[in-house]
Amino acid sequence: MTSMTSMMSEALFHIENVSLSFGGLKAVVDFQLRMNSGDLHGLIGPNGAGKTTIFNLITGVYQPDEGFIHLAGKPMQGKAPWAIAYAGIARTFQNIRLFPDLSVIDNVRTANHLRKKHTLLHTLLRAPRHLTDEQTMMDRATELLDVIGLLHVKDHLARNLPYGDQRRLEIARALATLPKVLLLDEPAAGMNPSEKKSLITLIQKIREQFDVTILLIDHDMNLVMNLCEHITVLDHGQIIAAGTPQQVQKSDEVIKAYLGEPAGE
Repeated sequence: MTSMTSMMSEALFHIENVSLSFGGLKAVVDFQLRMNSGDLHGLIGPNGAGKTTIFNLITGVYQPDEGFIHLAGKPMQGKAPWAIAYAGIARTFQNIRLFPDLSVIDNVRTANHLRKKHTLLHTLLRAPRHLTDEQTMMDRATELLDVIGLLHVKDHLARNLPYGDQRRLEIARALATLPKVLLLDEPAAGMNPSEKKSLITLIQKIREQFDVTILLIDHDMNLVMNLCEHITVLDHGQIIAAGTPQQVQKSDEVIKAYLGEPAGE
């Protein structure tokens, strides 16, 4: 029989029996997820199912009442959000949270500072370590904007970008933290069909080029089904189905959650 320790060592990212309540409301019940390196996993469910709450638990905004969250075999529960980001988990947000009055490239550079090596003293003295770090961060930000397709607007204010490009910039900023696991919360929200098609290509490119494991929330079923190899479905904070897109599509529980019970049942 495989031990819990050996099971955890096989998965890059592992959530086991996580639950969370707000007063008497059970927001998440016994949630489980295992992702190996390079996986692209979808998390879907009706509005209010608990999807973003799961992201908030993973990133330390909320602490679980029970259960554990492990990255590369190390516990994440109980850690502050900055420590979780430093460990290798980054996210985007359902409601875009850019720095609107900073340039596109400075939005990315702010995230690069998570990995800086110089201290405040090095900065004040403009020591060689500070200058080297700053150049490295600028090079990294330039590379990411090139991959994302925003290098040509690097000096524009973030607030002046079209909505779809703001979504792409959020992804670039998250990648600047050098994550092992990237959480994308509704990345296609507000995008037109052409932008969504481009987003699918971009996410596939990111996974391959940056060797990052991706957990994705989106309401666009066509996007999720075409992009993700594995899908977990939530309803009222509980998993009602998990498997390949084909398996999930055929689940009676999933059909009920999205379409409701037939009249008379």
